[in-house]
This record gives sequence, C-alpha cells and structure tokens, in this order.
Amino acid sequence: MTKQIAIIGGGPAGLMAAEVLSAAGHAVTVYEAMPTFGRKFLLAGKSGLNITHSEDFSKFAARFGSASARLRPALEAFTPDDVRAWAAGLGTETFVGTSGRVFPKAMKASPLLRAWLRRLEAQGVMLKTRHRWVGFAENGYRFETPEGPVTVRPDAALVALGGASWPRLGSDAAWVPWLSAKGVEVAGLQPANCGFDVAWSEAFRDRFAGEPLKSVSTTSDAGTFQGEFVVSKHGIEGSLVYAHSAALRDRLSEQGQAALTVDLAPGRTLERLSRDLARQDAKASFSNRLRKGAGLEGVKTALLRELVGDINRMSPGELARLIKSLQIPVVRSRPTAEAISSAGGVAWSDLDENYMLKPLPGLFAAGEMLDWEAPTGGYLLTACLATGRSAARGVDAWLGSQ
Repeated sequence: MTKQIAIIGGGPAGLMAAEVLSAAGHAVTVYEAMPTFGRKFLLAGKSGLNITHSEDFSKFAARFGSASARLRPALEAFTPDDVRAWAAGLGTETFVGTSGRVFPKAMKASPLLRAWLRRLEAQGVMLKTRHRWVGFAENGYRFETPEGPVTVRPDAALVALGGASWPRLGSDAAWVPWLSAKGVEVAGLQPANCGFDVAWSEAFRDRFAGEPLKSVSTTSDAGTFQGEFVVSKHGIEGSLVYAHSAALRDRLSEQGQAALTVDLAPGRTLERLSRDLARQDAKASFSNRLRKGAGLEGVKTALLRELVGDINRMSPGELARLIKSLQIPVVRSRPTAEAISSAGGVAWSDLDENYMLKPLPGLFAAGEMLDWEAPTGGYLLTACLATGRSAARGVDAWLGSQ
C-alpha cells in the first residue's frame, strides 16, 4: 500500500527529501508557505550560487562545529562530489573557483531549481505553495491556505522549515513554540554568518560606510583568515567577518565584550614596518608617513585614527604593532533576521539516528532548523541537502518497520 508523506518546507532540505522519498515509491506532497519554492536558495544564487566546497573531505566535514560528529554520517552519504554529480544530473555543470568554492557554470540558482522541480513533478511529487503550517491537529497538521484552513493526516511527515534568518523569505522560526509545546528541545536561535555593530563616530560612519578594507588579515578565536570586509553604517560586514561570527558572538555572550583583530598590512613584517616608518620625515603629515612607510591610505588610515587616540604621537615601533594587530571592538551581533544563517534549533538529543523526533514518532526534521551552523562557502547548502537525504531515508526505514 502506498504511504502518504507530507514534507513541510520547500527549501533545499525539503525538496531533497521529496526527491528521495518519491523515488522510493511513496506519495509525497510538499507544502510551502511562500508563493514559490526555494526563495532563500534563489536569493543565495543571485550573486553566484555557492553549491559546495572542494576542500579535502575530512576538513570539510569538520566545519560544522560541535555538530560535526553528528552530521558526519549524512555528509559521508552525500559528499561534495555527490552534490556536483547530482547537479550535473539536473543539467547544471559546476566549476571550482580560486577559493575552492564550487559554483554552477551559469552562476545562477534558477536553472537548477527549475530542473529540480520538473524532476520532482515527473516523479509524482505534489507541490503545493501558499500552504502555511500553523501547528498540530489531532493526528495531523494544520495549514492556512488561500482557500481556507486545511488539515492533513499523512502516514509520516518531515519538517524542513529553516532557521530564523531572512524571515521575509519564509524562514521565520514560527515552528519553535509548536515543537517546544510537544516536548522537543530547541536550542535558542542565534545569528550565524552575520555582521556586528561597532560604535563608530558619526564622522567616520558618514565618510566611510560602504568602504571595503581590502587585503587584510583578521584573527579571533576562530583562527586567522585573509581577505576583505566592509565598513557599514552599523559596524562591519562581509565574508571575512562572517568567518569569525560564531567566535565573536560566543565571546560576547560569555564575556560581554569581544574584538576582531585586524592586520592592515599582512604582506609586511612587524620589523619591516617599524623600519620603514622610522625612515619617514617626522615633520610630514601622519597620512603621508603612513602612505609612504606602510602603504596605507584612505579607510585604513581613517580606521587607525578612529580607534586609537593620539596615534600621531606614537613611535614607529608602536605604530607598526598597531597596524599589525588593530583591535576593532564589536558591541553586538546584527539581528538574526539579517544573518545569512542561524545557529541553534532542534537539539540532536531529541533526534534519533534516522532524524525522527523522539517525542513525536512519525515526524522527522532536516536542514537548517537542526542545531548546527557552518561558515559560508558551500557548507550550508551541502548540509541541508545531506540531512534532507538522510531524513528521507529515515522516513522510508520507519515506514517499512510499521
């Protein structure tokens, strides 16, 4: 007898689960609250969809923090190479960028998503948009639709509703109280891959908001990374900041203060900087001495002035040390709604090995709504796809045991 399966959430994790379960012969319906599927997926692809990463798998699998061990079986079952092969099967060829990140040659998400939805429909998947899950019913799930309320009572269900970032695209974390009321432990959702507020002076903010700090090195508890980031009207943003976001967020939570350490001249040693600055004419302006002695100008010079009092009077050695390790104190994370992703979610202790919620037999969970986080670079999408596949196999195994 064909089993009826409801998948709630039409992002990458939910669609991947639908692909696996429909291929196994089940009758699958995907319920999506928004007017179209994969809206956050499409937004991520506007600037070039980063589908996965090409680094050594052992390093890749360790990028998920405290959840790395728990995620490992799912990632081993659907590796970055498998992601590329899956995309190729949908007509999307990929290439490895200079950073090791993997992109579609078309640099867009929309062709891949269209081909994916066509495959799902060909496999018999029912795709329903504007069906917003609004909680549990007796032995079922309630939805709000344009035609009125609907209750469905499937043989099994899978929720893949995302976290709390970009709520206007559908990930609004409305599910948290409903699962919590059923006894599911949910770790508090926090911003991940986010920017930070900095107490800029009005003059600095007005002059330099939007300016990139290029060719810098940054350090926190997360390690040292090189690249660039942007001064925003609120503080600091960009991929180089996101690499430190979990470390800075956690230090703020634990100690009430945190700072990002910036090397403004990573190509020069401290000794060389000290020597080159000492050679400058003491009567020259501070800006000229920095430009000629350290190769710094514009926003980098302004940042030094902004963060360090009486910097003009410092000795060449002191100035060189500041250039190599300038502290940018961060005040708070930007709101979760602005973050690329969120940390926290359904606790792993309440999921069995098949991704079924222990307090709610027959209900499975996958994707970003689980308690894990990862840096940008293809890790987020790969883990969503991998957990969607593993949870789908868990659904199939559970149904087979009933």
